[in-house]
Amino acid sequence: MARSINQNAYAGGLPNFRNLGILLRVGVIVNAFAFAAAVVKSRDVASLWQQVIQICAMVEPLLILSLIVLAGLSDWLRRAPYWPGVVAVFAIELALTAALYPAAQYLLGTEVSPLSRYCLLVAITTLAMLAYFDLRGRALSPALTEARLQALQARIRPHFLYNSINAVLSLIRQEPRRAEAALEDMAGLFRMLMADNRELAPLAREVELCRQYLSLEQLRLGERLKVEWRTERMPGDALVPPLVLQPLLENAVYHGIEPRAEPGVVSIDLYGANQQVHAVLRNPYKETGGNTAGNRMALANIRERLQLHFDVEAALTTKMADGVYQVHIVMPYIKIRDG
Repeated sequence: MARSINQNAYAGGLPNFRNLGILLRVGVIVNAFAFAAAVVKSRDVASLWQQVIQICAMVEPLLILSLIVLAGLSDWLRRAPYWPGVVAVFAIELALTAALYPAAQYLLGTEVSPLSRYCLLVAITTLAMLAYFDLRGRALSPALTEARLQALQARIRPHFLYNSINAVLSLIRQEPRRAEAALEDMAGLFRMLMADNRELAPLAREVELCRQYLSLEQLRLGERLKVEWRTERMPGDALVPPLVLQPLLENAVYHGIEPRAEPGVVSIDLYGANQQVHAVLRNPYKETGGNTAGNRMALANIRERLQLHFDVEAALTTKMADGVYQVHIVMPYIKIRDG
């Protein structure tokens, strides 16, 4: 059934060469191939070091310059169709190799391997690098399908929908305006949940969705649910994965507020610092030994989606202290581009 959702199929695409995790992986792959080439060319252990120095004199400047050029062209490469983008990457790497070859000869002061051999090594390494990132994208793409299916099936539990409808029905005669507003919130919430959630969305829209969700829960729980928003330093134009906060708030209500007889506070602190976006969610929590599978599923799903979009530049951590459960999400600050 999941395969019939066409918008979740992996269509291929070049990686984001500005991402720290991508840059680290490129460095590891290139140096691994360089060392392997040195081992192949070496006659014995004594000559291995000489081969490593000779190859690194060519590879390391090429690697640094390539990362700078690819990072500068990253937006264009990602917008381009996949195969023209691949051809462009090969052309860039071979052109840089030819340009740096005379400098490597001068630096070493000795005769080095022919340019054609270095071009072959660069082509093989580039092919391996692009194949790795393509396979990695295909391996991680099921996270998008899972995220969409959870949004459609699990993120809004049947009991929440049932209780919300009953709460609205109880208001229709006595407070029709409030009932109308609640129905609008429900419509907006489900419209967002049923949308294509593969692309990053503005943080301001995610916050609007969360406000609609919490407004519906307050309609049902009344004074038992108190919400504290701290958004004074929130970068509303930051791009984040859709539904990155709402499942966490649903868990906060389900595990932190519903089991309590007394009122409880759910706090959401959103702020930007050091080119990063921070989201800190807190709710009361008492270990009861009940079912926490849903909470773990939501956390695992969000971690996977953060990795898919931001690689090592994003993180999700949790902790519990003094009866308060906290989730802290850190994401790179990617702004909405004009035009």
